[in-house]
Amino acid sequence: MPQNVVLPGPAPWGFRLTGGIDFKQPLIISRITPGSKASQANLCPGDIIIAIDGYGTENMTHNDAQERIKAASHQLCLKIERAETRMWSPQITEDGSPHPFKVNLEAEPQEFKPIGTAHNRRAQPFVAAANLDNKRQVVSSAYNSPIGLYSSGNIHDALHGQLRGLIPNSPANDPVPAAVPQSDVYRLLHDDQQGPSKPRQSGSFKILQDMVSDESDGRAPAIRSVKAPVTKVPAAGGSVPKVPLCDKCGNGIVGTVVKARDKYRHPECFVCSDCNLNLKQKGYFFVEGQLYCEAHARARMRPPEGYEAVTVYPKA
Repeated sequence: MPQNVVLPGPAPWGFRLTGGIDFKQPLIISRITPGSKASQANLCPGDIIIAIDGYGTENMTHNDAQERIKAASHQLCLKIERAETRMWSPQITEDGSPHPFKVNLEAEPQEFKPIGTAHNRRAQPFVAAANLDNKRQVVSSAYNSPIGLYSSGNIHDALHGQLRGLIPNSPANDPVPAAVPQSDVYRLLHDDQQGPSKPRQSGSFKILQDMVSDESDGRAPAIRSVKAPVTKVPAAGGSVPKVPLCDKCGNGIVGTVVKARDKYRHPECFVCSDCNLNLKQKGYFFVEGQLYCEAHARARMRPPEGYEAVTVYPKA
């Protein structure tokens, strides 16, 4: 129900405003400052402002409403509409007026309505049923129950299939073809089944049996000469790569190979013959077919008197 509220001037009025036609919402009081003029006039958060100083707020923007409130100097007349359920404001009243600093945290009593007595109804369980026949029915309250599969028709088909597998003389177990094929193989297998027949033998067994029968008759058995299979040895040549042999240790070299002139060596065998110094990136010298470092090569190659030994490196 609309109410008229008059706030004595001047500002500040002590309330905060939200909404407006630009926000597609009505102008609503969102906050009341304790002890302010709005609090003394019993304004509450949630009150809807219908008119400001006689001007309706239906087509008023938020900025227009602020300007109307600022324009009021002596007093501010508001026409509000309050909902039936009042928002709880923790205030303490002393001598008929709200206290500006004290607050009350005690909850207001509310009407208690148990669940199921008002708008909330009890949910009904999911019920599944299967008709065994015209009179009997099995009902299950479990959710997503497969009991519907056990109908009278399904049970009858399953029972019929199980009984058909248990009966040995059932015509369904031994189907007879309409026309029996009269081929040579068929006549060989089915004709004269009661008469004596020789056992089926393999070719090798027949040969042994003939040899035994010839010996019993006094005839010399036929002997066949059989040679054992010969395994062909592959040729030594081919596409197999040759492994180079180390000039120092005589073993094959797999991996990194060091080549000095026409000789091959392991990287660890590429050393001086006197001091075993590794000659990698240090230079090497052949003296009488042996590898030496520069110092020991000079010692072994002494020039005649009057000459000086000069080291000459090959051109790259």
